[in-house]
Amino acid sequence: MTVSLSTTIGNFTFDNCFMNAAGVHCYSKEELLDIYQSNAGSFVTKTATLEPREGNPLPRYADTSLGSINSMGLPNLGLDYYLTFLEELEQSSTTKPTFLSLTGLSSQETHQLLNIVNQSSFQGLIELNLSCPNVPGKPQVAYDFETTNHLLAEVFTYFTKPLGIKLPPYFDIVHFDQAAAIFNQYPLVFVNCINSIGNGLVIEDESVLIRPKHGFGGLGGQYVKPTALANVHAFYQRLNPSIQIIGTGGVINGRDAFEHILCGASMVQIGTTLHKEGIPAFQRLSQELREIMVQKGYESIDDFRGELKYFA
Repeated sequence: MTVSLSTTIGNFTFDNCFMNAAGVHCYSKEELLDIYQSNAGSFVTKTATLEPREGNPLPRYADTSLGSINSMGLPNLGLDYYLTFLEELEQSSTTKPTFLSLTGLSSQETHQLLNIVNQSSFQGLIELNLSCPNVPGKPQVAYDFETTNHLLAEVFTYFTKPLGIKLPPYFDIVHFDQAAAIFNQYPLVFVNCINSIGNGLVIEDESVLIRPKHGFGGLGGQYVKPTALANVHAFYQRLNPSIQIIGTGGVINGRDAFEHILCGASMVQIGTTLHKEGIPAFQRLSQELREIMVQKGYESIDDFRGELKYFA
């Protein structure tokens, strides 16, 4: 039985449905090339701001028994670094479409970033991160529906390249309804669910694990899988079919990835697991997912994507 993990997002085809999550193994060109040359279907860059940022003070990431906690503060090498790298990569190779992640520290900066990308030669997908929970003094844009709607309305007056958005977790059914009603107004190519669950607190002995914000940080790993699955499926139920979903959160093994796809995800991003295991995680997860598909008689991920069963 031939099993394929290929998938599509918009007009782009990927040989494998796995990729990294923004923030993990994507800070430098070298790290991005590691993923590009692996069997992962694609990579996404570190979320870029207009100028390079050092991010929050160390230690700002810690592995835990059930996942991770971080308060990175958007450390990155700046939009020009990642955009130049992607343009050069496209000139030398066209084997894998890639994702450029970006966010502005203000709406004006967001428009400046997107205008630069819009005028560039980059031919891949763009992820606008509306969900960074770890920049002190900066709220998550996607929790403010009025601001989100206004921003997207302005963006789509000029932006012509394939654009998706990275979302924080939502926790209320009415918020799924309200968010989807906004997103469905615009020609988004994808939504990415979810970023970390913001402002958790993990304690070891009598101390916090990270320095920024007195130990408060975003949770990843096993902690977040139920919330991630709920967000993936809630938006799969509500969004226009043209807006696809990237599932992110709590993927430790092939079964976790299977569940993300079952809930409606077209691609699956790996964060904490990639940080803990490195590049070999892609091979392991791919093999485990294929084994599940063979057991269940599925030849492609489209055979079961979104086919979550409910009680009668």
